[in-house]
Amino acid sequence: MQIFMYFCSRFNSLCHMKTRIRLIIITLLACQFILAQTHIQVDDPLTWKAESLLPYVGQEVIFDVPMYVCSNDKGYTISTRRLFSPTNQSLPRSTDYNTTVSLNAAGRVNLNSVSGYHRCGEKIYNLRAYVSSINTLVFKTGEWRGNTQADLLNMNVHKELGVEGCDSCLVVCAYNLEWYDITKTTKQQKINAALTLIDADILGLIEIEGQEVTRKKVAELLNGTLTHRSYKAIIESKGLGESQTVVFLYDSKRVKPYGEIQYIDRRVANRKKMICFEHLATGERFIYSLNHFKAKTGGGTGGNADMHDGQGGWNADRKEEAQAVMDEYKTFSRLVKDKDILLMGDLNAYGKEDPITVLKNNGMNDLHRWFHADSSYSYQYGGLAGYLDHALCSNTMMPQVTGVMALHCNSDEIRNRSASDNTMFCGSDHDPVAVGLRLDSTKTYDPSPEINTYDVMTGQSGDIVIRNAANNNRAFYAIYTVSGLLVRQQDLNGEYVDKKEILSMEEHVTLPAASGMYILYIYANGQVYQRRFIVR
Repeated sequence: MQIFMYFCSRFNSLCHMKTRIRLIIITLLACQFILAQTHIQVDDPLTWKAESLLPYVGQEVIFDVPMYVCSNDKGYTISTRRLFSPTNQSLPRSTDYNTTVSLNAAGRVNLNSVSGYHRCGEKIYNLRAYVSSINTLVFKTGEWRGNTQADLLNMNVHKELGVEGCDSCLVVCAYNLEWYDITKTTKQQKINAALTLIDADILGLIEIEGQEVTRKKVAELLNGTLTHRSYKAIIESKGLGESQTVVFLYDSKRVKPYGEIQYIDRRVANRKKMICFEHLATGERFIYSLNHFKAKTGGGTGGNADMHDGQGGWNADRKEEAQAVMDEYKTFSRLVKDKDILLMGDLNAYGKEDPITVLKNNGMNDLHRWFHADSSYSYQYGGLAGYLDHALCSNTMMPQVTGVMALHCNSDEIRNRSASDNTMFCGSDHDPVAVGLRLDSTKTYDPSPEINTYDVMTGQSGDIVIRNAANNNRAFYAIYTVSGLLVRQQDLNGEYVDKKEILSMEEHVTLPAASGMYILYIYANGQVYQRRFIVR
């Protein structure tokens, strides 16, 4: 505006018409440039609220942080962070749960006039948009990056899992196929494409229709594309029963079943099974528990009624199923003389819900959280991500796990958008989850890391020492400010920033230079430990 006033004051002193016209054009362009350079400064992406757009309504703005696509099925919804299901991040009924619900509702904004197709999880850098209201932006320009279909198609899953080039390692996958029907040719192609990319040694398939012919067909298709494999379906001692069952496939060149399948039919039959596999190259064994717990939908009563705490209906049944699996494990592990167990499947409960707490209280470790903190997801509902598809293991199994990942070929897509092609996208409503294993029964589980820390520290005069976190295990640490701003390691939206792995038995952590209150997170031994400290 000052530039405009300056040119106006000079205008009367200029008499040449062409000069006047030039000045008018330059003035208008200058004003337009100035308006377009209004920057939205986001102090904390984890707590940003759309109401902060109020002073900018009617203006064009540029965001100084990347904006995440959170939903794309009915237009685009974006936020400064990926939005997660509250019970994926916080315990139900807790203060943190209520905070997450509030932040999710306040942190999203609609983005209109977007051309092309974009998946959830894509980020828009240097987003320039017109602010119609605090709830609506009109897209002008921006750089779209990451989580594209091409990114996934070019992904090296074995490298992501830490087993690339390791002949003695195994990959185990669980995949909810969403009512797999052998008569649906396109569905077959999509499922086969995803499983071909993962290239697992052992497969746990969920919601598979039909009888023995269906799983044999899946094995046949995979053997046709993965010619180095020789998949077989385990022949079960009893009929499959209902169509939504779970089944095991395995590469007979790599592993073999050891003993019989164990059935846990409490509450829902044919959807919780357990078997022991032996690795042919090493002779090592582990128990694979494949599960599909009761769904959230439907009108439960009593303890199964929806308590409106984010867990949906039938929560009591899912808790009972979780305990039933643990009871069977205690018996079966004595039978096969091996305590190593990998528990996977669609548990219809997010990461912090009661059924998962039951499993943790029985000694299971959440591999999603151990490897990826709060950034894992395999499912999306209402623009909120989270993992219903789990990977947990016993303490004895922890040192033998090299990695875990969900292949986001479904959760980030518009449902049925790619229903007519033969790509792996939109093959189901769940993402497949894969786990890398380097079996070695000589590895032992370590005690909780010891941390020497103080309530108050002064500048750089001291440091934090983490002991015993890296003994035969991968371990990481992160430091966050209490306000949520990342100092080092990994942000809650899944983007790594200066990731720090703990490599020594006595890791010295340098204190932040800036004064303030911080939280130190340590990811080790299947747990997340934290300590608060102050730097003056």
